[in-house]
Amino acid sequence: MTNPRVSYQTIEFGKIDIHLCTLRNKREFYDPKGIAMRLGISSATWPIFGIVWPSGLVLAHHMINHDVGSKRVLEIGCGTALSSLLLNKQNVDITATDYHPEAEYFLNRNTQLNGGNTIPFERTGWADNNDSLGRFDLIIGSDLLYEDEHTELLTGFITEHSNPKCEIIIVDPGRGRKNKLAKKLLEFGYTSSFSKPANTGYLGSDFKGYILTFMRTD
Repeated sequence: MTNPRVSYQTIEFGKIDIHLCTLRNKREFYDPKGIAMRLGISSATWPIFGIVWPSGLVLAHHMINHDVGSKRVLEIGCGTALSSLLLNKQNVDITATDYHPEAEYFLNRNTQLNGGNTIPFERTGWADNNDSLGRFDLIIGSDLLYEDEHTELLTGFITEHSNPKCEIIIVDPGRGRKNKLAKKLLEFGYTSSFSKPANTGYLGSDFKGYILTFMRTD
């Protein structure tokens, strides 16, 4: 087993360039100590974290125009952490988290590529209940709802880490679970709205998903 092959790219957001080191393709795999396997991450799903997916691009392009201000921001399931790197470039108070054991390495590598300050990171699962992340004013993520059980787990993780006044922004590619998530978050005082991203020419194809926005005012 050899080290995974990587590739480099630069993604433009207006006048901001984000340089990325990612896995070369979604067939790469490297788990010599079996760490990922023990976490339940198979060889087939191992590369998912290290690829820039359409939903991640949509989230980043959405965040470049979002008024973050002085909010404390958390990116859930950050993967290549494109949005975190972009917000970090704008001096936003951003923290990233992912379940994958290699996500932090790539985050640090890409932070250095972009000349940014170190982005706080914690590897944790949504059901772990033992992290030290704290609470946030804005929580973001992309393509998080792979399975039905993820809806309840994600809701629990969000409510555990959200301040009384909080905004949630999740880009979903259309996996059919947005209404279930909205229903669960309604129980915790969140209103919801769904919108289509505008100007997605950077994707090269139509985006069938939605930007999910949840708000709790107090």
